[in-house]
Amino acid sequence: MLKKLVNEITHFKSQSHNFKILVLTNLVYAIVQPVIDIFVAAYIMRNSSDTSKVVIYQLAIYTGIPLTFLINGFLLKYINIRKLYSLGMMLSGVSMIIMMSLKSLSLTGIGVAGITMGLSFGLYWSNRDYLAISTTNDENRNYYYGLETFFYTIIAIVIPVAIGWFIQSKTTDQDKQNAYVIITGIVFIVTICASVVCYRGKFVNPSEKKYIFFKFHPLWYKLLSLAMFKGLAQGFLVTAPAMLIFKILGEEGALGNAQSIGAVLAAIIIYIIGRFSKPSDRVKTFSVGLILFAVGACINGALFNKTSVIIFLLLLLIAKPLMDLAYYPIQLRVIDIVSKIEKRGEFVYILNHESGLYVGRLLGAATFLVLYFTVSEDFALRYAVGIIAVLQLCSIFISKNIIAQGNRIAKEPETAAPERIMEEAASNLI
Repeated sequence: MLKKLVNEITHFKSQSHNFKILVLTNLVYAIVQPVIDIFVAAYIMRNSSDTSKVVIYQLAIYTGIPLTFLINGFLLKYINIRKLYSLGMMLSGVSMIIMMSLKSLSLTGIGVAGITMGLSFGLYWSNRDYLAISTTNDENRNYYYGLETFFYTIIAIVIPVAIGWFIQSKTTDQDKQNAYVIITGIVFIVTICASVVCYRGKFVNPSEKKYIFFKFHPLWYKLLSLAMFKGLAQGFLVTAPAMLIFKILGEEGALGNAQSIGAVLAAIIIYIIGRFSKPSDRVKTFSVGLILFAVGACINGALFNKTSVIIFLLLLLIAKPLMDLAYYPIQLRVIDIVSKIEKRGEFVYILNHESGLYVGRLLGAATFLVLYFTVSEDFALRYAVGIIAVLQLCSIFISKNIIAQGNRIAKEPETAAPERIMEEAASNLI
C-alpha cells in the first residue's frame, strides 16, 4: 500500500511545474467551494425560507459569468493572467461579505451579491480553463481532472460536516448569524492563500488578441449543444441539494452530514478512473455519471422523502464528478482540434463555450421557476430536477458523436480541412 502511494506521489512530481502549481492552487481554493455552493444557499433559506430567492441568486451568478468572460478576454491583453485568476478567487469572499451585510434579503441585495459572485466565477473559470488546456495534453487530462476531483470530493466530506456542526453548535439565531460571518472571514483568508500559491506558477497569457467570432467549425456547434445540456443541470442543481435538505431533512447539521455520505468511496473511484482510464473511456464514464444522476433524480421525484433525498445526494456525489471527469477532457480535445483547423487561440473557444452553458442554465433555472410559480414549491423541488436529469441523457449520444467525429478529423492531414470552412471561420467581430 505504501509503495503504491509513493508511486502516485512520484507520478505527480513527474508532471510539469505549471501542472503541479495549477492543481495545488485549485486544491486550496476547493476548500471554499462547498461554502459557496451549499451554505450561501442555506443562508438564504434560513433568512427567507423562499427557494425562489435561491434560484434568483443563482440566475444572478450565471448572468455575471458570461459578462466577465468577455471582460476577462479584454483584460488579458494588458494584465497578467495570475492577477486575474487571483482576483476571481478573492471576489468570491467579497460576494459573501456583501450577502452577510444585507439587513434584509431583498431581491436587489441578492442580485448584487449574485452578480459579484458571477464576476468571481467568470474570472476564475475563464482563466482556469485556459490554464488547464495550456498546461495539459490529451494523454494526461484524465489524470489531471481525476486528481482534482479526488481532492474536491475529499474536501466535500470535511468542509460541509465541519461547517454544519459549527453552525448547529450555536443555540440562538443571532449566534448562527454570527457563525456565517466568521465562515465568510475564513473564506476570504483561504482565497488569499490560493492566490499566493497561484503566483508561484509561470503562467503565460494567451497570445491571441481576437476573441469574439461568429462562425465555427461544425464540430464546435455540436460541443455547444453538449454544453447547453450541461448548463441545463447547472441552472439550479448547485443549490438544489441545499434546498432539498432544508425542506426535507432539517438544518445545516443535516446538510453537512448528508453531503458526506459516500464521499470517501466516490473520491477513490474518481481517482482510479482518472489515473488509469484512457481517452477512449470517456463516453463510458460520462454515461455512468448521467445515468446515476437520472436514477437518483427519479427516485427523489417518486418518493420525495428523507430517504429519497439521501439516496439522491449519495448518487449525485458519484455522478457529478464522473460527468465532469469525462466532460472537460472532451471539451479541451475539441478545442485542440478546432483551434488548429481554424488557426485561432484556445481562449476564443473557452469564451464561446460559456454561451452554450449560459443558454442551458437559463433554461434549467426557468424550468424550476415556472413550476414554482405555476404549481407549487414542493412540485418544483420534486420534479424539476427529474425532468432535467432525463433530458440530460441526450448528452450520451451527443458526446459519442463528438468523439467519433473528432477522431476522424484528427487523423486527416491538416491540408484536408475544407477551404470553405476556413473562410467561414475567419468571419469575426474583433
